[in-house]
Amino acid sequence: MWKQILTYFYIRKKDPNAPSNINIKFMHGMNRISLFIFLVGIIVMIIRLLRN
Repeated sequence: MWKQILTYFYIRKKDPNAPSNINIKFMHGMNRISLFIFLVGIIVMIIRLLRN
């Protein structure tokens, strides 16, 4: 799971043997956006907790 997350954020190189088609590329793009929004939300929640 962590390897896939690192790949989504371009921290780790993609597996050259992994299958590649347009559906998989769209799926990974949507997952990347979802993870980014989730992390932004967690950071906002932490900032709000620390301010009060």
